[in-house]
Amino acid sequence: MQVYTKEDLKKQLEEMGVSGRDAVMIHSSMKALGNVEGGADTVVDAFMEYFAEGLLMVPTHTWAQMSTEHCVFDPQTEPACVGIIPNIFRNREGVVRSLHPTHSIAAYGPKAAEYIKGEENATTPCPPGGCWDRLREVNAKILLVGVTHIRNTFIHAVEEVFDVPERFTAEPTAFQIKMSDGSLKTVKMFRHYNRVLEHISESFDKMQEGYYRTGAAKKVHLGDAECILCDANRLFEVTGAILKREINCFIDKEEIPEIWYEDYILEPIKLER
Repeated sequence: MQVYTKEDLKKQLEEMGVSGRDAVMIHSSMKALGNVEGGADTVVDAFMEYFAEGLLMVPTHTWAQMSTEHCVFDPQTEPACVGIIPNIFRNREGVVRSLHPTHSIAAYGPKAAEYIKGEENATTPCPPGGCWDRLREVNAKILLVGVTHIRNTFIHAVEEVFDVPERFTAEPTAFQIKMSDGSLKTVKMFRHYNRVLEHISESFDKMQEGYYRTGAAKKVHLGDAECILCDANRLFEVTGAILKREINCFIDKEEIPEIWYEDYILEPIKLER
């Protein structure tokens, strides 16, 4: 069984075609990475060293525990519900965390603090103009380490831009966000909800082969993990083209017709936000 070192992981990042100056959002499964010398701390070290001059981001979601009863979000102490790597990363020196009460991100790099501003004003999980949507503006890569598009939060942001129906609760939930000065800011947040599918993201893998075929994503490896490297802009274009054909196809279609991708490749659809 191979044991991966920090240098092994950094070399693999280089080989998959990402630059240390890139903006990258990383969703991860530590278990899928295999045997890493030093465990998850080494993985975080590798990411932070490799992307030190770029913009390194990981999801630090809290949607699983935030509720009407557990309604105060303290970005300094609230654990993420998405695994060990985000929880180690969010506590590292120099890392900043956005103030979104359910779909926050942690970020590291010269422009990290600027990037996360304003999330305390969000009223939906991944609003247009928010941190998740703005992955396009920074030409971000999205690296899925040992997970699939079921964990690709950016697709929620695409759905919000295209105003896909039946994605939110009828009424918002009131949360309080602990601000940097210690004060509490009250916000009202619509939650993800669909009457047919409890977790909409469970349908996102329907796009996996289409993303490969259109160049929006490619297969790569990190440690033992099978990974998917995506281009945020291309992902937005391809997903948007599919949603324009049938706005609720993630729910209504058992699979996305292959011809929909072929048409997009041959005759790109001009997308309007």
